Amino acid sequence: MDLAAARTHIAAALARMNAAYGQLVFDEWAVLAIGDKGVLAYTGPRPDRFRREMPDDAVPLRAEAAGQPSGVGDTVFALEAGGTRYDAFMRLGEASYLVCNHTAKSMADIRTNPSWLKVQPVLFELGEKFRTDPLEE
Repeated sequence: MDLAAARTHIAAALARMNAAYGQLVFDEWAVLAIGDKGVLAYTGPRPDRFRREMPDDAVPLRAEAAGQPSGVGDTVFALEAGGTRYDAFMRLGEASYLVCNHTAKSMADIRTNPSWLKVQPVLFELGEKFRTDPLEE
């Protein structure tokens, strides 16, 4: 899958997640590539600060993911990451990831809403799209 198609699928899935949840689940997301490519796409409230704050914001999620196998389409959550620290990532390709965050809530806060259960199938479907057609790198 190319980046334009990936962005379309991600935006559509996030809109469906918000509808299922009844409010905004994540207020920022980015497609990141390991290596020199860096940030391939970003949508959110802090475009001027995102790149600069990325190393610190990734710490809890990186710690949560350490030692966990993650194949294309898999999702990892950092339950206690709050503020601008990333709440979740999904592997989109061999060296690319979708990071999602709610800049005012932690993943633990998001999960307290019973509607979170309605969001999970949408997230799973998005992962399956990338599992069958990974992001081209």
